[in-house]
Amino acid sequence: MRKSRNYLIVGNSVAAIAAIEAIREVDKTVPITVISQEPYRAYSRSLVSHFLEGKVTIEKVFYRKKDFYQRNKVQTILGKRVIAIKPKEKKIVLEDRKRIPYTKLLLTCGSKPILPSVKGIEKKDVFTFTTWDEVKRLAKTIKKAKSAVVIGGGMIGLKAAEGLKSLGLKVTIVEQAFQILPAILDKDGSKIIHRHLKEKGIRLIINDTVLEIRGKGKKVERVILGKSGEVDCDLVVVAIGVTPNLDLVKGTALKAKRGVLVDRFMQTSVKEVYAAGDVVEAYDFLYGRKRPIPVWPLAFQQGRVAGSNMAGKRMEYRGGLILNSIEVFGLPIITAGLSAEEKGYEILTKSDPKKKVYKKIVLRKGQIIGAILVGDIDRAGIIVGLIKDRLDVTNFKDEILEENFGYIYVPKEFRAKMVLPLEVR
Repeated sequence: MRKSRNYLIVGNSVAAIAAIEAIREVDKTVPITVISQEPYRAYSRSLVSHFLEGKVTIEKVFYRKKDFYQRNKVQTILGKRVIAIKPKEKKIVLEDRKRIPYTKLLLTCGSKPILPSVKGIEKKDVFTFTTWDEVKRLAKTIKKAKSAVVIGGGMIGLKAAEGLKSLGLKVTIVEQAFQILPAILDKDGSKIIHRHLKEKGIRLIINDTVLEIRGKGKKVERVILGKSGEVDCDLVVVAIGVTPNLDLVKGTALKAKRGVLVDRFMQTSVKEVYAAGDVVEAYDFLYGRKRPIPVWPLAFQQGRVAGSNMAGKRMEYRGGLILNSIEVFGLPIITAGLSAEEKGYEILTKSDPKKKVYKKIVLRKGQIIGAILVGDIDRAGIIVGLIKDRLDVTNFKDEILEENFGYIYVPKEFRAKMVLPLEVR
């Protein structure tokens, strides 16, 4: 008797949404099941802070409308944790020990927050600001809080600080590095953000660490710093970064380093098991190697590639690059590719600190390999396109940072091109 076929997706992220849509473009009938530890339909974690502030409605937080799963004939098992993968048996195991078989499996189990080894980190008023439940719990705490400490001056930390400040809290950011946004900005770009945050009433403590979170019982009352004494607070948000969630692949035949290793079709080292999104270590064409890139546009692209290949339509993932977009208290920031100054790189900059504008282009052998845009992001789309297409910009590099820069400077053959994952013929 022939076994029935099915697609199984572990994780309910943007990569899962993209995979479902790609599968249904090819295969309208084979059952799809999505399993998620969270009890909600797929939502944008980047918009959770806006919901906390009241800037967006709850419906705006979700990636698709409520009937998305029904329309695409997807069975959902929400609020259930997968505890094991059994590739030899082609089954997964749920926390209630129930086993679910699969024909093809996709892992989109994302990343998890990095927690520092700090005494008191387990207190109830310490949050990670990464899940819907965490933010709902935080919203209740905020009602009776007056001050907060955010550990980490990266993108998540700054959005958390903005949300808390908008709700009337006194906010202090503690960053271990010598600058704000150390992973995506250089020193000059960070100075503008530093001044902007201070103008908005955020207290900044850089080049320092939190040694302990103190308070009676489970309550938070203050943090103890390595160099700057102590800061009184009613709650703490930990935002020092994320790491691929590899809990499910440990002890299995799936190969992983910093993330799950996948090929150009998003298939893992185990046949008919695929992975996409923050959990993977996929190809970065600027670095020329595989590495985790936890940004949602690439997660969507990878999910689409994985879904297409699972359904039998060959599609190749040609590689991605780090791309960040954030607005901090109304000041937009976009960065792409490499931003560090190293030997062999040509650096172009344009700065107007009074207007809070900073632009930087990093060139290697005539090609743009990195960009920082603060304040003025109007030409970001063109610049990112130039990076992706690896175009030699030598003949017009002096115009790139000008306000009137546009496609008129770009060769005609480039203007007609679109950078998309291509079907393999």
